Amino acid sequence: MIRLLISDKSGRIYKHSHLEGVGMKAGHFFRLKPTDLIKLPPASSVFMLPHRIPVGFEPLTKSMIVLDGHNACAAFLPPGYTVTYNAAFKEDPSSKILPLFSYAAVVSYKGSPHAAAIRIDPDRRHDSMLIDISAVRKNVKRFKKIFGRNRLIPHLERCALVYGCPNAQNFFLNRHEAPLPTSPACNASCAGCISYQSGKTICATQPRIKFVPTAEEISNIALFHIDNVKDPIVSFGQGCEGEPLLAGDVIERSIRLIRDKTSKGTININTNGSLPETVSRLFDAGLDSIRISLNSARKIYYTRYYNPKNYCFEDVLRSIKISKEKGGFVSLNYLTMPGFTDSKDEFLEFKKLIRLYCIDMVQWRNLNYDPMLYFRKLKLMPGKEELAGIKEIIKSLRKDFPRLRMGYFNPALLIN
Repeated sequence: MIRLLISDKSGRIYKHSHLEGVGMKAGHFFRLKPTDLIKLPPASSVFMLPHRIPVGFEPLTKSMIVLDGHNACAAFLPPGYTVTYNAAFKEDPSSKILPLFSYAAVVSYKGSPHAAAIRIDPDRRHDSMLIDISAVRKNVKRFKKIFGRNRLIPHLERCALVYGCPNAQNFFLNRHEAPLPTSPACNASCAGCISYQSGKTICATQPRIKFVPTAEEISNIALFHIDNVKDPIVSFGQGCEGEPLLAGDVIERSIRLIRDKTSKGTININTNGSLPETVSRLFDAGLDSIRISLNSARKIYYTRYYNPKNYCFEDVLRSIKISKEKGGFVSLNYLTMPGFTDSKDEFLEFKKLIRLYCIDMVQWRNLNYDPMLYFRKLKLMPGKEELAGIKEIIKSLRKDFPRLRMGYFNPALLIN
């Protein structure tokens, strides 16, 4: 039986004697089935949610029960997994905003913790169990000697060893995707921004880079990575920076320096797509792929989450169009929230966008944000009957767009 996991006031987590664990989407509660669950992956975290009262299902009365006097529990899953149901809870009057995590429903099933999620990408490049931190530290010292006064090395060292950034760690391990943070500034004020929060109610998880590196600093790191890694990727636009397109001039120069030396490797940018003309120049310089972040395919809800400054949703769509015209590989970083992403109106518009712009890939990344606050921020609460299911919409897209790639990580394009 699927048992509810709860926490007492001291933080002790245990399973309820008879209540079933349930999932939540847009404030609605759903009885979970075994097919909704996966065994909790290694490197996951299970934690209590303060001032969130757990909700479970009573099989005898076939009703949802609010369990006063206890705290709800949730799971935070490692990269590569997409949450399908949030933890089920009611907020008490003293509740504060939850920190920037995703909150998967977590239950006890067959004697072990299970979460409501799917594995969307088999790639293990961010698996903490496969990252040797002692080797990272050793290579940090070696890279400092190789790169001398290149200011990006101490910045990436901090990302790797203080903030645990897997991309930075992999850079020092000579594998996968190398981060090329560039921009201290941003032209959006995303509600769930991990590098900057203007108020005191939400804590950013890591600070932004405080300088704009030179094109030479960037290209030296990129060329080193490309020369020493199998199927290398180098990416502008990281969690430790603002919007990379605002540093478009230096990025353009650095791409040209890279491409003057080698045609190998995938040069990628992760961006909000706010400056179409800059996007065009970067592809002309030698950019290979672009990942554009969206929380919604609809302007009204995109704007309420991103709070764009000096650009609009139409600019994002123009950037997608230009990227395809330039022959670029276009991924959408689709920030996923159960109850919104799988609402029928949202899914309909998302399918239209994929079809209209011939999108190459969707990266189903969890939106790390307080789930109930998110719906208040969007000023929307879809009805229970409007929710198709995260697994179901992904399955539908696979059927309708057989060439559309699904995943979590930027792919090496192997175009050279």
